Amino acid sequence: MVSFKGSWLNTPVKGGKVHGGEGQIRHQERNLTGQRDHRIDNSRSIEGNTVYINNKHNRIAVPADRHRVYRDVVVVRPYGHWYNGYGNYYDDNDAWKWLAFTAITLKILDNLNEAQQREHEAAQVQATTAPLNQAVTWSDGSASGSVTAVREGTSNNGRYCREFQQTITVAGKKEDAYGTACQNPDGSWELVSD
Repeated sequence: MVSFKGSWLNTPVKGGKVHGGEGQIRHQERNLTGQRDHRIDNSRSIEGNTVYINNKHNRIAVPADRHRVYRDVVVVRPYGHWYNGYGNYYDDNDAWKWLAFTAITLKILDNLNEAQQREHEAAQVQATTAPLNQAVTWSDGSASGSVTAVREGTSNNGRYCREFQQTITVAGKKEDAYGTACQNPDGSWELVSD
């Protein structure tokens, strides 16, 4: 459990307020023409050699070639390009502190090229140390987005935690995701859920 400074429902974020239970990874998808708004609580489970991403609407079995383990971190990339490293770190050994962020699943990543996907990831890395409520923006061709740390707090075992809001827009389609991550004593980040 994470104790955040301030109230959950009164946390100002770009585009509205964050809603839902503490520690869950929330996902919102909006189509500009249809104004859809789906909130999905994601969780991961590992059964044998298969990683599953579970949400209210479906259960995604991540193919074996789309997940791996590095330094006890499960790296899952169900969408987008599959590559080593993260953001501007092209080697897992340099990127290991942020590899757990691959667990935030955004379907819109399928519409990005690798350079755009890495720009989004670099913004996630930068948001781990950016001031609260300061958007870290990126843009590459027809794709753009932002990552904002909206709250910080401490877990029951004393780890520093941040809640993040992120947005990606590609060719007029927008997808938002929300997640909470805590920093381990070794400096790596871990997504937390209930």
